[in-house]
Amino acid sequence: MSKNEQQYLNLAQKILNEGTLKTDRTGTGTYSLFGSQMRFNLQEGFPLLTTKKVYFGLIKSELLWFLRGDNNIRFLLQHKNHIWDEWAFKNWVNSDQYDGPDMTNFSHRAQADEQFAAIYQQQKEIFIDKILNDDDFMEAFGYIGDVYGKLWRRWETKSFTADHTTIDQVSRLIEQIKTTPDSRRLILTAWNPETTPQAPLPSCHVLSQFYVADGKISLQLYQRSGDFFLGVPFNIASYSLLLHMVAAQTGYEVGDFIHTIGDTHIYSNHVDQVKEQISRPMHDLPKLWLNPEVKSIFDYTMADIKVLDYESEPGIKAPVAV
Repeated sequence: MSKNEQQYLNLAQKILNEGTLKTDRTGTGTYSLFGSQMRFNLQEGFPLLTTKKVYFGLIKSELLWFLRGDNNIRFLLQHKNHIWDEWAFKNWVNSDQYDGPDMTNFSHRAQADEQFAAIYQQQKEIFIDKILNDDDFMEAFGYIGDVYGKLWRRWETKSFTADHTTIDQVSRLIEQIKTTPDSRRLILTAWNPETTPQAPLPSCHVLSQFYVADGKISLQLYQRSGDFFLGVPFNIASYSLLLHMVAAQTGYEVGDFIHTIGDTHIYSNHVDQVKEQISRPMHDLPKLWLNPEVKSIFDYTMADIKVLDYESEPGIKAPVAV
């Protein structure tokens, strides 16, 4: 079985054994370690965890959303991706335009009260329908601030030549890899100290550095905060996919994905789920297929990206802390 996945399980166990119990902004509480690292050799398979089902369609659509430079959740909802719903929904129910039932502290209340959970789901469905079908509502409540796609493709700045312009970091990165592959400045950043703290969820995976050597391209991600059970499996697969896409568009083989995490934590209400996952058997990692006909990283569609031979244990549900 894959040592790529085993290191994830080992780190999960280490967090449970050695993590410090800390408070957090959601009020849930976490077991936390500071400064963790995993290294995935992508030549050994695509690191989509197999000890629980990880839904690759969600990873694809989210990464394509980032690469579009988008920060409105309509595109995600059109692809049945609800990863970012909660933060946009929170903006709506806390606004003066919301006139429905009280949604104060809805995330925790929905977990504890079945009657409230039904009311919450009803309001959520109203919200999703409006985002998909009402352009004015989508413009008012679909945006979630300066998060990854916006910062990757449309970083706003002042310059000496114009009052206002934007930087397309991804286009610049691809060009740099093609022309100066030995550069130590192959950087993609998602942390703007001026605007990011005001986003509903300030960027967690904040800095990526690419590295070319011996015909392969590798990527190290620094993530300031990692929800180890729900978020980190997605982050591993998402940035491994990004590395494959960059490699395909620059003519290199894939090397290693190195995942460095600052606050590496398991939420206190995920402990049982993590223990269940650790107890499960691993399967062989799948393979990734990218359409070789795609000539730009911005032209990939959902149909151009597939995982092959993915076998996993069943999914494990856990509440999202908002």
